Amino acid sequence: MAITKAAPQDADPRGDTAPAPPDEPRRLTSPLALTMLLLLLVLLQSPIRRALSAPVMQSWTTVFVAVVIQALPFLVLGVLLSAAIAVYVPPSFFARALPSRPALAVPVAGMAGAVLPGCECASVPVAGALVRRGVTPAAALAFLLSAPAINPIVLTATAVAFPRDPEMVVARFVASLLVACAMGWLWHRLGRTDWLRPPTHAPHEGQTKGAAFWDSVRHDVMHAGGFLVVGAMAAATLKAIAPESWLRTAADNPVVAVLALAVLAVVLSICSEADAFVAASLTQFSLTARLAFLVVGPMIDLKLFAMQAGTFGRAFALRFAPMTFALAIVSAVLTGAVLL
Repeated sequence: MAITKAAPQDADPRGDTAPAPPDEPRRLTSPLALTMLLLLLVLLQSPIRRALSAPVMQSWTTVFVAVVIQALPFLVLGVLLSAAIAVYVPPSFFARALPSRPALAVPVAGMAGAVLPGCECASVPVAGALVRRGVTPAAALAFLLSAPAINPIVLTATAVAFPRDPEMVVARFVASLLVACAMGWLWHRLGRTDWLRPPTHAPHEGQTKGAAFWDSVRHDVMHAGGFLVVGAMAAATLKAIAPESWLRTAADNPVVAVLALAVLAVVLSICSEADAFVAASLTQFSLTARLAFLVVGPMIDLKLFAMQAGTFGRAFALRFAPMTFALAIVSAVLTGAVLL
């Protein structure tokens, strides 16, 4: 009986050897990218050193480093406290503490933001948890706007950033609280239930409290720290590169100055624990224009719009954001005219 050998696995039926599979393309991993970047910096160190020695770059670096170093401690402290409140303070606490009548619950929820630190990244999920636990949406939205704008960390940072203008602290508190209460009352009066899509689950559901706390800290530090760097770079660029005549023209026109800094606050999306130091560096602009920057930023910016749309629905965000922006500008201008 003849014995036949089994064909190798890589042979085709005709007896020819099947071609080897093509090698997979190499992927650019993070360590490889970092190594390439370091090698590039070493090769280009001479032109980089010459560029950094230029007066405009020295001015840019000075402003950038100053803003980041001043703001970083407040940002870290604010992130830690906001994570602790979001994880360890049960939403049922707020439901029991607020009055049952929405018209009274709105100012109480707004004032609660003055004693409960929380950045805007944390205030959105906390407000969602309040709505999910049965708190009237008007009060939850007032807390959403006031918590990142008038909490103790933010007001302390504002006092440190404006040591010669202590009235900025009072003006920021008053203007931000007015916007939070006005938006809560407007929603109670004009809001419709089909515009609001309440969240269906908690942001840290299924995690232990410790794991949820550190997950919230990591998330907020990465996001807030990144936006702080972007904001500091933008402030340094305006200070060092933008022609003084342009800034003077914008700053000399009160209407243009307020609108320009309000739009800048939306675009930069700086964390509220750090925005005062960026505003303080914009010395070409009036205190009222910088107050608009401080009032608008914690209430509506690009990242907040995305978070509000994801938490409460796009129909809500498309109505809530423009009205908040307009009211924040009006409140800042009126408060600045009285207090600044």
